[in-house]
Amino acid sequence: MAYQQMAKLYDKLMDDAPYDQWSDITKKILKQSSIRANRIVDLGCGTGQITTRLAKDGYQMIGIDYSIDMLSYAEQRASEQRLSVQWINQDIRETDGITEMDAVVSYCDVVNYITTEEELNLVFANVANMLIDDGMFIFDVHSLYHVEHDLINQTFATVEDDVSSIWFCSPGKDAGEMFHDLTFFVSSEDKSYSRFDEYHHQKTFSIEVYRKLLEQNGLQIRNIYGDFSLKEESLHDNTERIFFVAEKRSTK
Repeated sequence: MAYQQMAKLYDKLMDDAPYDQWSDITKKILKQSSIRANRIVDLGCGTGQITTRLAKDGYQMIGIDYSIDMLSYAEQRASEQRLSVQWINQDIRETDGITEMDAVVSYCDVVNYITTEEELNLVFANVANMLIDDGMFIFDVHSLYHVEHDLINQTFATVEDDVSSIWFCSPGKDAGEMFHDLTFFVSSEDKSYSRFDEYHHQKTFSIEVYRKLLEQNGLQIRNIYGDFSLKEESLHDNTERIFFVAEKRSTK
């Protein structure tokens, strides 16, 4: 996942992303939890859209991302809104130095970029190390149904005056695995267009795999929801986005 050239276009390309819904579901879940959450890590924060929304609501936020370019835009966004957010450039598989957090959140396909069980185990171990006892870990992933029925072997395109894109989604060798081949054409002041390409690799696993790896790291699933709904019946066969709510077991 490169994002170097894509960073300056990311917010425009993601203009319809449900950032408010991610922020709202976070607040609702935390309100229902047994802890008084204040300190939150946004794992894979990108340009800080969700991070700053939660900071504006009074949470003490840390945003972590692998892309320096993304963090630059995130920092600018926070500065413009006069929000105090700590931004950290780290790979989520190799995070270090962050502890005593009340909650960790990771949305918008971030966990889908962790494509092996071994690396997913590392990420969950890092999350557990960040959290206080009874701290919450909330994340979402594409469902296997959504990958198999709505994404792989599909072509998506957007055409606007200043930027156009073509996105091919091809299957990998394993169920839930996919490769995104994206091409962008961006206009310049002289009316010419420049092209750049991105190649992304994602994978989603079964609920059972996520449960197993979470439990191996002392994280117990409290709830699983579907498509931004907190209703018990929200998870069904054709759910597109699955939300996991896990709690760090007490070590005392």
